Amino acid sequence: MGVAGNFWDLLKPYARNKGVDFLRNKRVAVDLSFWIVQHEAAIRHKTPRIRSPHLRTTFFRTVSLFSKMGAFPVFVVDGESSPLKAQARIERFFCNSGVDPSALPKAAEGEEAPVKQRNQAFTRCVQECVELLELLGMPVLRACGEAEALCAQLNSEGHVDACITADSDAFLFGAKCVIKCLRSNCKEPFECYYISDVEAGLGLKRKQMVAVALLVGNDYDLHGVSGFGVDTAVRFVKLFSEDEILTRLCEVGKGVFAFSEGSISLAMDSHVPISNEVSPSARSQHCSHCGHPGSKKAHQKTACEYCILNGSENCMEKPTGFKCLCSTCDKDRKTKEQKKYENWQIKMCKMIAAEQNFPNNAIIELYLSSNHGNYDEKDAHLLWDKPKVETLVEFLNYHQHWEPSYIRQRMFPMLTTIYLREVASNPNEGLLLHSQYEFHSIQRLKVRYGHPYYLIKWKKAIQSTVMYDVSGEQSESEEMESMGANGSNDMLDEPDVPLILTDNGCCFLLTDENMELVQAAFPKEVDRYLGGKEIKGIQIKRKKIQFKIWQK
Repeated sequence: MGVAGNFWDLLKPYARNKGVDFLRNKRVAVDLSFWIVQHEAAIRHKTPRIRSPHLRTTFFRTVSLFSKMGAFPVFVVDGESSPLKAQARIERFFCNSGVDPSALPKAAEGEEAPVKQRNQAFTRCVQECVELLELLGMPVLRACGEAEALCAQLNSEGHVDACITADSDAFLFGAKCVIKCLRSNCKEPFECYYISDVEAGLGLKRKQMVAVALLVGNDYDLHGVSGFGVDTAVRFVKLFSEDEILTRLCEVGKGVFAFSEGSISLAMDSHVPISNEVSPSARSQHCSHCGHPGSKKAHQKTACEYCILNGSENCMEKPTGFKCLCSTCDKDRKTKEQKKYENWQIKMCKMIAAEQNFPNNAIIELYLSSNHGNYDEKDAHLLWDKPKVETLVEFLNYHQHWEPSYIRQRMFPMLTTIYLREVASNPNEGLLLHSQYEFHSIQRLKVRYGHPYYLIKWKKAIQSTVMYDVSGEQSESEEMESMGANGSNDMLDEPDVPLILTDNGCCFLLTDENMELVQAAFPKEVDRYLGGKEIKGIQIKRKKIQFKIWQK
């Protein structure tokens, strides 16, 4: 999806691996289709043991992203596809079916091309995920067209700090930071790409990347220009600056690429110097034995100056692959290289000019547009609400057949994160977690995948309906669900489940919480814990000293 070819491989050297707290307290736009498509095969070929993998994926990843990673996700869904995308979708469908798209009947002039929208099953999956997200209190935006376009616009305008999508088109739509890979249960779960790194390392800016997409193919034109791969397209595009590249492509597409002053023939690679000197009509005489300037007959009498410099009294025989480094030969090589490069430019221009109606201005307008959706920070579009727990339990119980206790357990990390943020903002409110639990103490420091957390004890404050079935065991189907729809946990699939602790007849719930968030919410408790830890350390040192004295 996105720019055709191996465009992601081109960007790979500029990827950054970020730690667990990279998105903490930051907004991030999520391309919802990206999550669902990853499990599309499982959706089509699901077994009775795996129910609604799209809902399971969306639920667990949202809870993890919000609680474990501390992010504020904004979910974006696709709007109606443009006619260009619809036509490309039809071509892709027939190509995957083994049918040649060129053999299909085309719409007559003036008629609209048939529209191939997402299949009904996928649309239903998206609708169910949107309903789930709204019950979780997450903001959901609908793009005018492509979801990654609105994600990129939100990022470009500063409404979010990053985009989560695997569609490389996001850069062409103006994204500044794209998270392509999320790896669960590792020290650096985020693989992200900054446009500033790509521009500095690859030397391509936004309009130049649009030009690359036009040449190699994209979601709106699968074919691009015949003969252009990613490397060739990048090499050609870098002949021009960002400001002129699209204009020059239009000129070349019309066949305007005469070699005159100011034309593309004057824009060479940095390693191919441009010489204004006229190449000599004939190469000066060189010795056939040593290859240096001069005649063989003269060198038989006296060794040439080049051979003498190498410590030889006689003229040496030239080795295999010998290249003379004299000024005449050097100029001759540079002239040939320049001519070869000019011929390559002419060849590329002719290939572009051979394409009908290239470039497609409608595709350029789509990429450079800044109107991909309607939203307003002042209304509910970019606001986060508390999850509707009981409605959510009913929803997942109906769709997933999960037990209510199982659902509440998996939701608990989200509820504790919301609670700690509220207490940090309003320390004197005397709030209870989910109107049932209160903060008890810090059990200990816990390090998970190289990142430290506080293990927090939560105590039931009032008697009410039991939120968790402590003695209940997870059914076999639920265990399968918690492993992942396809047995994979390469993304944020693994939920944090609260531990059960019984102490002096009291039952506590234990959760891993961000240390800074706990410090902001309960600074006195943190000071008490650190103070007790320091005292304990002193006592251990005293015991060690006393033991050494006793040994003496």
